[in-house]
Amino acid sequence: MTSKHSTQPDYQTYLQAWGQEKALALLKEMLVIRTFEEKAEELYALGKVHGTMHLSIGQEASAAGASLALRESDYLLNHHRGHGHCLAWGSDVNLMMAEFLGKETGYCRGRGGSMHIANVEANNLGANGIVGGGIPIAVGVGLSIKLRKTDQVVIVMFGDGAANEGAFHESLNMASIWKLPIIYYCENNQYAMSMAVKRAFNIERISQRACAYGIPGVTMDGNDLFAVYAAVSEAVERARAGNGPTLVEAETYRWRGHSKSDRQAYRTREEVKAWQKKDPIRHYARALGLDDAGMERYRAEASEIIDQAVAFAEASPEPSIDTILEGVYA
Repeated sequence: MTSKHSTQPDYQTYLQAWGQEKALALLKEMLVIRTFEEKAEELYALGKVHGTMHLSIGQEASAAGASLALRESDYLLNHHRGHGHCLAWGSDVNLMMAEFLGKETGYCRGRGGSMHIANVEANNLGANGIVGGGIPIAVGVGLSIKLRKTDQVVIVMFGDGAANEGAFHESLNMASIWKLPIIYYCENNQYAMSMAVKRAFNIERISQRACAYGIPGVTMDGNDLFAVYAAVSEAVERARAGNGPTLVEAETYRWRGHSKSDRQAYRTREEVKAWQKKDPIRHYARALGLDDAGMERYRAEASEIIDQAVAFAEASPEPSIDTILEGVYA
């Protein structure tokens, strides 16, 4: 097996296949993700958020394109920078915001917060505050699928930093041996906290790690929704056919710091601005023939959706101390 860098897909072929309604729905989805994150940042600054958070502003195409390639019956294992993936999976934005603000009406009744949102009924098995924590869990989910003999797949999200965890190597090895239906989806946003990828890896692409386990590896432009969709679709098709896992690397960039305590002294403003020029939302909008003025209506719609979600969350009750042990198992 070899690692490859994906070629630029034919945008028009996909747009024709999707139709105008679906194509615009994807634009709206990415705008809702970004607006959610911008509002999350604002709410944090106002002191309304418990704990920390990790924003995915600038990574919207990575979430939307990956989820598009999967079915509702498939499984998602998320990571700490996972609001976008959760929304792209079809989560109710009101319940997401309620969970983010720690309210009883949230997906996890306010117990999970930013880093642990789950919706098991929709096969969203949750995010994980442990770096790489979802990677070995994916092996268990993949084995379950194989034993039940369904055609489901599981996609597990993780960052570039997690690709240097021991669990990453152990999991890929086992998944390869057993040919489990797993898409290992690495969002390479160039920094693991403050550690640059170029300092942490002595290879050109993280996807080259796949070669050691005899599985395919592919790297694509994570800011290009079409490229993400194409790469993940190919990995999904392979997994459904019983041919085992694929390591997919999405090259993207987080516009904000690792978390709210990050002063970002390890990178320059010029670098951030250079990546902002590769804005995934603007890139996709141009493929649809929309300029910034043409997107204004959809931005306004996204803002209204998020404002309503905040109103729902703020009107929701706090969890009662009387229920603190509910859902705790010994």
